[in-house]
Amino acid sequence: MFGRNKREKITPGDALRGRDTEVVIADTHSVLGTTLRPPFPGMAVLTVAMGCFWGAERKFWSAPGVHSTSVGYTGGYTKNPSYEEVCSGRTGHTESVQIVFDPKVTKLEEMLKIFWESHDPTQGMQQGNDVGTQYRSAVFWNTPEEKAAIEASARGFQAALTEAGHGEITTEIAQAGTYYYAEDYHQQYLAKNPDGYCGLGGTGVSCSIGLGLDS
Repeated sequence: MFGRNKREKITPGDALRGRDTEVVIADTHSVLGTTLRPPFPGMAVLTVAMGCFWGAERKFWSAPGVHSTSVGYTGGYTKNPSYEEVCSGRTGHTESVQIVFDPKVTKLEEMLKIFWESHDPTQGMQQGNDVGTQYRSAVFWNTPEEKAAIEASARGFQAALTEAGHGEITTEIAQAGTYYYAEDYHQQYLAKNPDGYCGLGGTGVSCSIGLGLDS
């Protein structure tokens, strides 16, 4: 566990197996007062990863049109992992945020704008001083239409990054798999711990809504 390269993603055969027992979390979002678990009738769902999930979740629960947010683990292989297991690099999972938003009030592109602008998507298997595969940038799509919109937004933001002198986007764009909720103390962590750690930092480059979507 401790001799692995933190930047090297685990293979399925070497990943921890996990367990059948799900973590127990509160039913209600501690900031928004909405439900944390599905079903979410009439809502859209997007899952992203952008480094430590504490600060990332706060970015989204503050956005107009967002119904609910939670933090969890996805993109890897281990069933119902613990935080310590994810941090070991032996699950393949990212620290993720699941955003539930009202498509009548806001749009997927608005959520992607927050995503691209709120972290540095060019850093590979780290975000700032947080190093490891669990901190990689990622967006998980549910439908071909979402995939096309995400890929278009990545192309548009890459053009803006290049113009500003930044490198290539390393963000993983993958089909959504099982999303495992993180332990209850992680949910809305910075609302419960206002002085808690937040390593989130963007590039300072603006992502125009709709940029590249027609390309």
